[in-house]
Amino acid sequence: MPADSLSTTFAALADPTRRAILARLASGEAGVTELAEPFQMSLPAISKHIKVLERAGLIARGREAQWRPCRLETARLQEVEGWLDRYRQFWDQRLQRLDDYLIQLQASAEASHGHETE
Repeated sequence: MPADSLSTTFAALADPTRRAILARLASGEAGVTELAEPFQMSLPAISKHIKVLERAGLIARGREAQWRPCRLETARLQEVEGWLDRYRQFWDQRLQRLDDYLIQLQASAEASHGHETE
């Protein structure tokens, strides 16, 4: 994923209102009015949030007669997950080495403690 695309995605995800909208869309399509219900803000303000999400490729809008449902687009989130996974693997390896070291220390301590009691 190009860096500017990643930046756009993270910028869109930085806002709690937009994350809440994505969470709602994870359960199915919804119109702007429905998406606005839990928030104390105007429809134009919600529409601005939706446009940011749409530009970031996180949602798409359809057209069914007068209704323009929004739906979650998972491809961009999967790209972010792939980017984050590299760092998750890095930390998993680091933590595994730390775990191995602590097990080794514990075994050494138990071995030396066992010799003291003999």
